[in-house]
Amino acid sequence: TITDCNVMLGRLSPAHFPAVFGPGGDQRLDAEVVREKFAALAREVAAVTGRLDPPEVIAEGFLRIAIDNMANAIKKISVQRGHDVTGYALQCFGGAGGQHACGVADALGMKKVFIHPQAGVLSAFGMGLAHLRSLREAQFDAPLSAVAEAQARIEALAAEAAAELTAQGIAEPKVTRTAHLRYEGQHQALPVPFGDAAAMVRGFAEAHQARFGFTSPERAVLFEMLAVEAEGGGAGLPDMAPGTEAGKPVERLTVWAGGRWQEVPLYRRDDCGTATRINGPAVITEATATTVIEPGWEATVDGQANLILARVEAVARPPAAGTEADPVLLEVFNNLFMSVADQMGATLANTAWSVNIKERLDFSCAIFDATGDLVANAPHVPVHLGSMSHAVKTVIAAVGETAREGDAWMLNAPWNGGTHLPDVTVITPVFVGGRAAFWLGSRGHHADIGGRTPGSAPPDSTTIEEEGVVIDLFPLVVRGMLREAETRALLASGRWPCRSPDQNIADLKAQIAANETGRRELLRVVVQHGAEVVAAYMGHVQKNAEECVRAVIDRLVDGAFLYPMDIGTEIRVAVTVDHAARSAKIDFTGTSPQHRGNYNAPQAVTRAVVLYVFRTLVGKSIPLNEGCLKPLTIIVPEGTLLNPVAPAAVIAGNTEVSQSACNALYGALGVVAAAQGTMNNFIWGNDRFQNYETIAGGTGAGPGFQGCDAVQSHMTNTRMTDPEVLEKRFPVRLEEFSIRRGSGGQGRWKGGNGAVRKLRFLAPVTVTTLCGSRRVAPFGGDGGGPGSVGENRVHWPDGREERLEGNDERDLPEGAVFEMRTPGGGGWGRP
Repeated sequence: TITDCNVMLGRLSPAHFPAVFGPGGDQRLDAEVVREKFAALAREVAAVTGRLDPPEVIAEGFLRIAIDNMANAIKKISVQRGHDVTGYALQCFGGAGGQHACGVADALGMKKVFIHPQAGVLSAFGMGLAHLRSLREAQFDAPLSAVAEAQARIEALAAEAAAELTAQGIAEPKVTRTAHLRYEGQHQALPVPFGDAAAMVRGFAEAHQARFGFTSPERAVLFEMLAVEAEGGGAGLPDMAPGTEAGKPVERLTVWAGGRWQEVPLYRRDDCGTATRINGPAVITEATATTVIEPGWEATVDGQANLILARVEAVARPPAAGTEADPVLLEVFNNLFMSVADQMGATLANTAWSVNIKERLDFSCAIFDATGDLVANAPHVPVHLGSMSHAVKTVIAAVGETAREGDAWMLNAPWNGGTHLPDVTVITPVFVGGRAAFWLGSRGHHADIGGRTPGSAPPDSTTIEEEGVVIDLFPLVVRGMLREAETRALLASGRWPCRSPDQNIADLKAQIAANETGRRELLRVVVQHGAEVVAAYMGHVQKNAEECVRAVIDRLVDGAFLYPMDIGTEIRVAVTVDHAARSAKIDFTGTSPQHRGNYNAPQAVTRAVVLYVFRTLVGKSIPLNEGCLKPLTIIVPEGTLLNPVAPAAVIAGNTEVSQSACNALYGALGVVAAAQGTMNNFIWGNDRFQNYETIAGGTGAGPGFQGCDAVQSHMTNTRMTDPEVLEKRFPVRLEEFSIRRGSGGQGRWKGGNGAVRKLRFLAPVTVTTLCGSRRVAPFGGDGGGPGSVGENRVHWPDGREERLEGNDERDLPEGAVFEMRTPGGGGWGRP
């Protein structure tokens, strides 16, 4: 634990830590056993790396990883809210918070830390002082000119909220009034203090600039919701004013600080008055917490007894990391690269326009090295991530040395690393020293990219052009300038152009912004560590992933599987293991020829399936990257449904065929029963609006674990749109979304249950479905039973009920209900 690390490093002293351990809760920290265990751990590390580091270096490495993880979490949520944390103070609480506050602040570029006198028990202290609150909200969709009507409505809400507290004995509650505003045509409302129209517009513009990085003064501002909060009745703050004396050390501790053992002073916080000034390294102890003052930091006490930590010396640049792999830095860079991709995803979700990206999170962001190999990703959509490297390499091959800083390209062509046409990828180079040192990719599913049916998923398409606008390789941004007119012309091209180009453009801008977030963060990493080290560790994290997969191969045996699909095709896969070479061959020879319809998975998708499956077998927290594929040879014959030839239709290949191939590969490996084997694609809309959903189902059970109910699984990882958002954005009513009880396969460990989803349409729409496992049930494993097949139905307004095929299309009138019952996962083991 991190506590053990701090004990090992002398930052926690058993003599000054509460005796709360052991069966009786009265024993002190045992520093000796901590030292013994770290010495043993150091020997274990040496046996693998050939380098014997002192136990304190091992402990310091763990501590660094923990601090970086805390900082990365803060970065993510600050990006989501549009804040630059470097201008803020770090609020620190919890008994262990002060042990790491200086390190976390340094990792974030923050210069001050604020620690309350009751920081160790701040949650309990705050609850004891908390006000009672009464909240009221009301939907109020109206133009800003209706401010007088809004005033009357909000005052009625305020009176109601205040009356609730008055009835509880609070004489004069404080009432805060808030308006939630949005731009016309926008769907993201922001709260501002309620007041006159001009003041609210100014407040909204400031909030929009901070959150999204731009404003749109040409757009009208609208009310969306009114809210009030009445509060009062909290306890008053106790007098915590400190004395005026300067704190004096009560003892000296031997602490590992600044890379060496040092004698540092220990202070009691209760002894520290306003004249206190403590320079690090030092330790401050109190009844409920310990604070470590790192070198280069200074602690003072203000008039309310708050401990204020400030960096008084410039951050010392750490010793230059070498390009040879270091176990601690390997983990640091693993987390660092994933954090950059995470922040890209936060920006994309925050700035996107469509429900599909903003709410369902149907997007992926990733980092690539100079050659286009995948280095790290956020936990987004596996089918995107495993195929994006091909798209990046397509750009690199095409633009060569002509790429310039500020350029970006987009593509969706299945033959150039795309998946299916709605998945549009934006690719941006990151320049260091005048050359493209790294590449960034963000792939988002656009709700419509043209095609014969709204939502770009015709169930009976036979050629790629029926599914939308094909983008082979298009310069989207040149020298920092968006080519909007040219992009709109592209989106309007072809036999079936895009239906909502404004939404496409807005989401493309969000993808550009996501890549810009990644570019800034990567350059910060380069400034901190140096370009050569960053590039070296991009290689090291891939080599680490390669070794992890080789360790998986060490325990695998040969296997083969035939997976039949509803459409009459089949996927064959054979896994041949070479234990001497620690490698494996994944051979899809014998898979059916490419489908005459749209059940064709581009080769990049098949590659993504293999990458995903072997990454899941690792069982460690490593980025999904190119290294996972190095020990694997993938054979996919051309002209099959896993490697089709243009101009084959592919809309269901990305979704249905990828899930089938995933189940087939798991079947050959014999490690888990089949998941639902489909993404349950449900697309509906007309010329005015379009929406796309993938609906959850059951996962397969395995040796020692049950399947999961009603979740997205394997090659997809998106959310469902919240009912409130869905019903506000579209003319629909969600009548049911529940677990389909009894649909999971039977076995010693049962498969997960599917879901039931019923949607009533309040306007005429065209509904299309692309769904597998409607005829062939998800298989069980080791004698376990199969999961239930899925079902699609239409309940017509005249009372008729019609059962649909997995791939189907209907024009539905107002009042019709569509019902989907998704498949369950297979069971494992005989009951």
